[in-house]
Amino acid sequence: MLLSEAARSYEADKRIEGFSSQTLNTYRLQAKLLVNYLKIVKMNDITTPQLKEYLAQSSKDLKPISSDKIYPILFFRWSHEEGIT
Repeated sequence: MLLSEAARSYEADKRIEGFSSQTLNTYRLQAKLLVNYLKIVKMNDITTPQLKEYLAQSSKDLKPISSDKIYPILFFRWSHEEGIT
């Protein structure tokens, strides 16, 4: 599955769960940043070191608990639970 498709599926899943439009907009932005950073199209091509590097780079100026920092963690946990990765 393409990373962008998985991100859209994740957003749809969270919309069904009743997440606010503000949260969904934040998730959409974070998904776009993740896709642009990784420059990887397929979910199965993403490695753990790449994710760790992204988290380290993207969280340099963020508070310890930030939605910007948490999104990739939640997204990849969800994708694993859904059998996407």
